[in-house]
Amino acid sequence: MPAPLRDVPQEGIELIKSFEGIPDGDPSTVNIDAYLCPASVWTIGWGHALVDGGAQLKGPENKVRARSLYPGGITREQAEALLRGDLIPRAASVSNLVKVALDDGPFGALMALVFNIGVGNLAASTLLRKLNAGDLQGAAEQFLAWDKARVNGVLQSLAGLTRRRRAERAMFLGQDWRSAAVTRSREALGVLPVPEMPAEDAAALKQPAARKGVAKRPAAKKPAVKKPIAKKAVVKKAATKKTATKKVAAKKAAPKPRGRTTTATAPSPARQARRPARKAAP
Repeated sequence: MPAPLRDVPQEGIELIKSFEGIPDGDPSTVNIDAYLCPASVWTIGWGHALVDGGAQLKGPENKVRARSLYPGGITREQAEALLRGDLIPRAASVSNLVKVALDDGPFGALMALVFNIGVGNLAASTLLRKLNAGDLQGAAEQFLAWDKARVNGVLQSLAGLTRRRRAERAMFLGQDWRSAAVTRSREALGVLPVPEMPAEDAAALKQPAARKGVAKRPAAKKPAVKKPIAKKAVVKKAATKKTATKKVAAKKAAPKPRGRTTTATAPSPARQARRPARKAAP
């Protein structure tokens, strides 16, 4: 049964906004226009990916199409409306994944994390496993593992991601997230890339497959269970043979029918009359 829909705490939204930033793809216009994010996805406002025909618009070649989806750009109020709309399905997913009760602080921190790494990564994370096991402190430390991304093909920790993870960890533990990680300075206003899954979590993904292989072994023993059925068939055959043998023996022991016999019959009166009477001796 799906978990009840939960509103994202305002502090969680403020954390997201402070680190996502709201770049303007065309500063020459009054409103906010779409821009190309580090993942080469056309985005507008606070991380709202542009979708056309069910697929995200990617690459510089789709610039005209991306700008045509929001002609004239959007206002900050409209950008916040898009952000809140994007958070609704994510909040539902997080509520279904988490099996323990959470206050607004931990829930807001998870929402900020998911907005950056995605629901799928959270579902496969050590953080979620520790959280559902009741290890809140262990789950809090796992926020810091999601601070690496590839730059020019090299996996490395990024200062912006590290600050964001520290802020989310502080909010998760009920601390002041603003003092835990200073909001990005003017020198680091670029949009942060999506972090890569930690090695520990990537290795854990392979374990369920291995466990499934072990679980399939008992299936090989199923033919052995059928052996008693085969014995029953043998017993039935043996019983049938014994019955047949008894029937043959019974037939042999049965008395043979007697052959035909002739019985003497008295001659008819007409025949007796034809015979001459014997003379009496003198």
